[in-house]
Amino acid sequence: MKDTDDLVIRLSAAEAAELADLADASGSTPGEHALAAVREHLRRERERVGTAAERLARLHAPLLKRLGE
Repeated sequence: MKDTDDLVIRLSAAEAAELADLADASGSTPGEHALAAVREHLRRERERVGTAAERLARLHAPLLKRLGE
C-alpha cells in the first residue's frame, strides 16, 4: 500500500473559487485546506462514535457481562 492515496473531490465552481481564494489569502494551498478539513471531520467522528460506544457499553454492561460468562 502506498503512503498516500489520491482522492478526487468534486466541487462546484463557486466552492473551488472560494477554496482557492481562502488558500491564496492564507498563503497555503487548496489541498492543505481540504486535508485539514478531512482530518478535523475524522477527529470529530472518532470522538462521536467513541462516546456513543462508551454510552452503549455502560447501558448494556449487565447484558455484556452475562454474555461473557
